[in-house]
Amino acid sequence: MQLAIVHGRATSTCKHPSLEGAKLLICGLLDASGQSAGDPVLAVDRLGAGRGDKVILTSDGLGLRELLGQNNSPARWWTMGIVD
Repeated sequence: MQLAIVHGRATSTCKHPSLEGAKLLICGLLDASGQSAGDPVLAVDRLGAGRGDKVILTSDGLGLRELLGQNNSPARWWTMGIVD
């Protein structure tokens, strides 16, 4: 699991079929002190997170495949929770 801040949404005109209808967020990973920790990542979101929200991301492939109902999705990151 990884803490991240949501920078915004990503849109595309062409997606992998497993991502049709999925909301994609641009998230900046955070280190233990809350500072930026590398390049932004795309994350699938089903929780309703928005710009400025702090989220908990995971790269658990099995969980994402179950979330999307697909076994061949190229997506890696997805939101597990929104931090209060």
